[in-house]
This record gives sequence, C-alpha cells and structure tokens, in this order.
Amino acid sequence: METIIMIAQIILSLSILVGLHELGHLVAAKFFGMRVEQYSIGFPPKIFGVKWKDTVYSVGAIPLGGFVKISGMIDESLDTEKLKEEPKPWEFRAKPAWQRLIVMMGGIIINVILGIIIFIFLNYHYGETYVTKDEVNKYGIYAFDLGKELGLETGDKILSVNGQDYDKFKSLISPEVMLGSTSYYTVDRQGEVLDIAIPADFIEKYSEEGKEKGFITILEPYDVGKVSRGSAAAKAGLETGDKILKVNGQDVTYFQILREILMDNKGQEVSLLIDREGSQQTLSATVGEDGILGFIPNSLMERHKVQYTFVEAINSGVKEAFQVTIFNIQGLGKIIKGEVGRKSVKSVIGIAEYFGGTWDWRNFWFLTGMLSMWLAFLNFLPIPALDGGHVMFLSYEMISGRKPSDKVLEGAQKFGMAFLLVLMVFLIGNDIVNAIFD
Repeated sequence: METIIMIAQIILSLSILVGLHELGHLVAAKFFGMRVEQYSIGFPPKIFGVKWKDTVYSVGAIPLGGFVKISGMIDESLDTEKLKEEPKPWEFRAKPAWQRLIVMMGGIIINVILGIIIFIFLNYHYGETYVTKDEVNKYGIYAFDLGKELGLETGDKILSVNGQDYDKFKSLISPEVMLGSTSYYTVDRQGEVLDIAIPADFIEKYSEEGKEKGFITILEPYDVGKVSRGSAAAKAGLETGDKILKVNGQDVTYFQILREILMDNKGQEVSLLIDREGSQQTLSATVGEDGILGFIPNSLMERHKVQYTFVEAINSGVKEAFQVTIFNIQGLGKIIKGEVGRKSVKSVIGIAEYFGGTWDWRNFWFLTGMLSMWLAFLNFLPIPALDGGHVMFLSYEMISGRKPSDKVLEGAQKFGMAFLLVLMVFLIGNDIVNAIFD
C-alpha cells in the first residue's frame, strides 16, 4: 500500500507540473494566433484524447512528461515534411522571433509562478514552528548514527555554525550548511569547546542514510501522553502525565534515550521508575517485540509558532521558492565537481521516495513547489530539445538578424533528444542499481 501511495503522489505531482508547463506553451501560442495540433500530459501510447477546435487534448500512458505540438515548429515529432512548404500564417515559423520566444518561455514562466504560489500558500497556511537556540542548548542534541560519524555526540550543545550565531534549530540542518564546502559546528561538550567539520560529501550520505530521521535532533523531555488500550504500557499501569525517570536503573529523561533502551530490551520485562504527581513508584512492563510500550509521548519542549499574514507569507514564500532552487543548483555543482557521487543523482524513481508511503499534503506540496522551480531551471538550460535550446536559437536570431536553417534546428533537436534519452536511461538505471546494492 505504501508503494501505491508513493507512486500516486509522484504521478499526481508530475501531472500538475507537466500539465501546467505545457499549458503555458499552449496559451501563449494560441494568443499569438498559432495553431496547436496536440496537447498531451504523458507520452504515448495515448490512453484517451478529445479534439476541440484545432487541438487534440490527450493523456499518455507514460507519465514522465508531456508536450504540445505547434504547427510549423521543429519539435520532438521531427515532422519536417510540412516545413518544405511555404509558411502558413498560423504556423510557429511564420511569427516574429519575439513571439516565438514568449511561446517557448511560457512553460518556464508558468512553473516559476506555480512554485512561488505554492510556497506562499504553504507559509500562509502552516506558518512556521521552530525551536530556539536557547531551547536547543537547554537540553543538547541527540546524535543519530550519521551524526556520530561526523564526530557529534548526544548531549553536545551547538554554539555556532560556520562561526556564526543562529536563532533556530532548523538553521543547523539547513541545505546551506550541508552543501557548504567548509561548513563546521562549534560545540560545547561538557565544558570543552570543539569544532566539528562537515565533509563536502556529507550531503550524499545524508540523502541516502538520513532522509528518514536526519542526523541530529534535539534531546526531548517528555511525559506519558495517551496510553493505548491493551498495550504493555496499559498493562503495566502507566497513566497519562506519568514521567518515566529510569528503565532498569538507567536515566531516561529524554524520549530518544528511552527509545534506545526499549529497543535493546525487545520482548523483555523491564523495571520502570516513574514520577506520578510528585510521588515515585516502580512498575514492571514487558516491552513489545517492536521495542515499544504503547503510549504517545507528550513533548515538554517549548516550541514557538509564527502565523504569517498574507503579505508576510508572500515575502517568505518568494524567498523560500528561490532559496530551494539555489540549494539544488549548489547540489548540482557538487555533483559536477565530483564532491558527491552517483547516489545523489536521482531519476523520477528516486525522487518518488521523498514523497513517502503516507499521504502528507504539506510534504506533497513542498516537493511539488520545489520540483516546479527545478523544472523551470532545467528547462532554461541551453540544451537542444529543451525550452532553453529553443530560447538559445531564438536569441541568436533576434541578436544577429539571421534565422538558423531548418537543417541546423533539426540536427540540434535530434542531438538534444538523444542526449536526454541517454541521460534518462542513466538516471533510471542508477536508481535501480542503488536500490539493488544498497
């Protein structure tokens, strides 16, 4: 079921992104009086289609993209027979270069607008919840295995990052920190101040090993929340509001420490020292085979929530939309420079994993917004067969006053399509290899 939900999310996200991207081309083309022969979400074979006026609107069986076919344009179909005839007034090639440029930029512009709108409404609807630096260092951090590989230890108090002060916990785990080439934490470890370097290839390890739980979190004080009926916690006599002080004599002030100890005692009976309204008592419980007692922890950590006005959400949403794009570009730069390996290169299969096996609308729209901005950037690259390739040739035509020959455009289109096909095969193959051998 989780796999089905994950696939459904990536298909829905791509359908929204591709559908609106191609709609941007279609609307611009029709505005300038060009004839659009076909508009498709997904690639052939066609599942269904309907013709309205001069355009066939269809859905393809392969949900990895889409296209619009504009009369008189050299595109993926490589249908060049009609180009031997004199241009018709409704054809792409018959229109001024500036109009053709706007048509080719239509999809990119729509993706940028969509990405910005998504981030604005995410900020407006959810606001921001964060933990302050003072709250972080009141308890210290909990280091997962990946954090321990960096040299961090549970209980460390992080004083600064890259020599700069910070105000929120999320600043410690931002892409800006993990994508840096010389990033480091300054920590207080039981009174000793240390610098902990973050390797240049850390983002690759994080994307593989830390995408589910991260590499650090905040040590979280807690008490017992809702106790599940019939659970080990209920049978032991735990009640809402109880504070578990020790398990088998070991301190469990923080929930992460409790989880560690319970996982080490799966299926075994343990002794719980609890505080109930100021009175201490000892209970016995049998830990489940899954390492849980069966209660929901109630966090005692102070969290701050900011609810943005719509104007504030516009400012923060626009900033976030372009920030995630810059982080992705920095990540691409690391791949090009060889600072991270092939595991960080993802196809649509690898990207689908980030949607997860449960339907989380906040995560869905965040990833869709990020992908919309990233799709706009990638399509703007001057690669033939992408929008950016057409923009490159049209810019040359507008500057030089000379239009490239149809043979040059056809050859460039063939090269671009071959390049993209090889790249797609490589990315999908890379994801399959990673899934098999990791």
